[in-house]
Amino acid sequence: MAKGKKEEPSFEAGLKRLEEVLDALEHGDLPLEEAMRAFEEGVQLVRVCHKKLDEVEKRVELLLKDDAGRFFTRPFPEDENSGS
Repeated sequence: MAKGKKEEPSFEAGLKRLEEVLDALEHGDLPLEEAMRAFEEGVQLVRVCHKKLDEVEKRVELLLKDDAGRFFTRPFPEDENSGS
């Protein structure tokens, strides 16, 4: 496998890993260098998760703006099979 740009984790996977990193840092039993690597990984995970949330927010805004730029709400469509 060639080394290239590392694929970003899904939001859920990134958040789960961030929780693991925070747990390890909170216990304070990591050697300094390992704690620094964990901190750097945590910062990167926060950035990735924040970016994904921003992308979703922009998609939602596009879906809920009328032609005049006003926001409106409407219920999500029901699944056609949910009533069966």
